[in-house]
Amino acid sequence: MVVQVSSLQNFLSSLNNKLSSRLPLICSLFSQFAAMDTIARLVKEKPVVIFSKSSCCMSYTIKALISSFGAHPAVYELDQIQHGQQMERALVQQLGCNPSVPAVFIGQELVGGANQVMSLNVRNQLGPKLLEAGAIWIPIWKEK
Repeated sequence: MVVQVSSLQNFLSSLNNKLSSRLPLICSLFSQFAAMDTIARLVKEKPVVIFSKSSCCMSYTIKALISSFGAHPAVYELDQIQHGQQMERALVQQLGCNPSVPAVFIGQELVGGANQVMSLNVRNQLGPKLLEAGAIWIPIWKEK
């Protein structure tokens, strides 16, 4: 089969135009996939993972609350790490975190944000959840 060079050039040019118009979408999808992959990998590494921003007072409060149980959460400050913006976008768009921080994972499960963590604490369920995840070994909370 003989293909003329001009036909091949026209085909490649057409393909290039189609792909280049979709390139931002393809890059965005790849970026979100990579961010979700990174989030999933980080969440698997530790019993408690908090995605935070260094300037967020609620993130600070949640980190202090969880630490008061004796847990040592892995904290990722999205405003200070590489690809933090993409990870924040993935937390909002893919996982439904609103607001985006703090985003708290306990035992590889998304617990939620500050309201959900505070609610667990008020219902005396935060300590047992940390214990079950292996984040703490000795129950130090008092049952009501």
